[in-house]
Amino acid sequence: MLSEHLLRVSALMATDMTGITGLIVGNVTELIKPIIYEMGFELIDVEFLTERGRWILRIYLDKFGGITLDDCANVSREIGDLIDIKDIIQREYVLEVSSPGLNRPLKNEKAFLWAIGKKVKVSLNTPVDSRTNFVGYLREFQKGILRIETESGFFSLPFADIKKARLVSEFED
Repeated sequence: MLSEHLLRVSALMATDMTGITGLIVGNVTELIKPIIYEMGFELIDVEFLTERGRWILRIYLDKFGGITLDDCANVSREIGDLIDIKDIIQREYVLEVSSPGLNRPLKNEKAFLWAIGKKVKVSLNTPVDSRTNFVGYLREFQKGILRIETESGFFSLPFADIKKARLVSEFED
């Protein structure tokens, strides 16, 4: 009986933390997005998660021609104090600002349009042809449907059903 209660409390806390982290990501995104754009960068993603027992607020940026270490340091200085002053995060955390890297996450329609012709990995919430994971070249993105060419053929995947998507570096092959 006690173990059932602990499991329920643990599940409730996990659900609550997911909600809290989502709220923090939303608030941080809303706060920093105009500043990021004003500085000449594109905000790719914001994550708030724990790694090795510490909380990390990770901001992914990009710009035409790529992002440098100095760019990351400048953005970090610009937004770090602002996030703290607005008291969005009520726990100790580490702020990381970086480029999205070779395995860039694909989070919105603009990102998928940019990725046409590139190799991607897409995970779906609901299976298509008995599969939820696809790796292949994004050939088309129209009217909410991604057309991906995999080794086993072409697949049409609904954008609305994507759980997670990212670029695949050609080095992963």
